[in-house]
Amino acid sequence: MKARLPNSGGGGMQNMLKQAQKMQEDMEALREELDEREYSIKAGGGMVELTINGKCEISALTIQPEIVDPDDIETLSDILIAAFNEANKTVTETNDAEMAKITAGAGLPGMGLPF
Repeated sequence: MKARLPNSGGGGMQNMLKQAQKMQEDMEALREELDEREYSIKAGGGMVELTINGKCEISALTIQPEIVDPDDIETLSDILIAAFNEANKTVTETNDAEMAKITAGAGLPGMGLPF
């Protein structure tokens, strides 16, 4: 004897799979866009400026000559670290916020989420 399951139209699971596939496609497209974005970050009162992309790759770094003091390399190091950390934070927060718009905050396993 075969067990019969109630017929719920069969479209529920199919629709859910289509929605999941669409979400994954949207996320992949967004990831590509986010990777290409560039952010300009300033530190040390604008004495240091760096450009970073969505993959956290620094593409430019400008240091104003007046901030360079051979007797105080520690201050320059601190400013550079602050700039790098702020850049990384900006990219991460932006990427997370943009992805959350697609996923509605749901961490779906197997959907290719980077977090």
